Amino acid sequence: MQRPDEQLIKDYLSGDEKSLEILIKRYLKPIYGFVYKYIGNVQESEDITQDVFVKVWRHLKRFDRKKSFKTWIFSIAKNTCIDWIRKKKTMLLDDKFAETLVNQAPLASENLEKTDIVQVLVSAMDNLLPKYQTVLSLRYNDNLNFREIAIVLKESINTIKSQHRRALNMLKKNLI
Repeated sequence: MQRPDEQLIKDYLSGDEKSLEILIKRYLKPIYGFVYKYIGNVQESEDITQDVFVKVWRHLKRFDRKKSFKTWIFSIAKNTCIDWIRKKKTMLLDDKFAETLVNQAPLASENLEKTDIVQVLVSAMDNLLPKYQTVLSLRYNDNLNFREIAIVLKESINTIKSQHRRALNMLKKNLI
């Protein structure tokens, strides 16, 4: 039987190092998947995921055990991604490489040529605003419910539900 997150945290803070290893193994793939969806680069996603777990390790003593660990760790992941994006954007602007960002978007004709449904869906997702991509990713890739997503993104549950509905409608339009 799997020990709940709360028990693993309690055991780790009491000196059981194995409990932290179990917690990391439990969340490594979901956090990496979330970060990769946000960032889109394997190497940088691995680095950011590592940073997330370092932050978790450093701040676990301050974690409010009355709250959900899953929500907390996804919040750390989201904030770490946002920090990385801001840093990257600044570096790109400083180096005058901003034009390359514009040229990376796939053309609509390329999307029509692809027959693989997964590629079509990925392309349709890429056309969504990042906030909508994030809501869909947290809902369907990371299996968070609307309340958990609201906590991670620091939005009201109604805002999240509204963004989810809009994202699905936009996705539908992008697929037609």
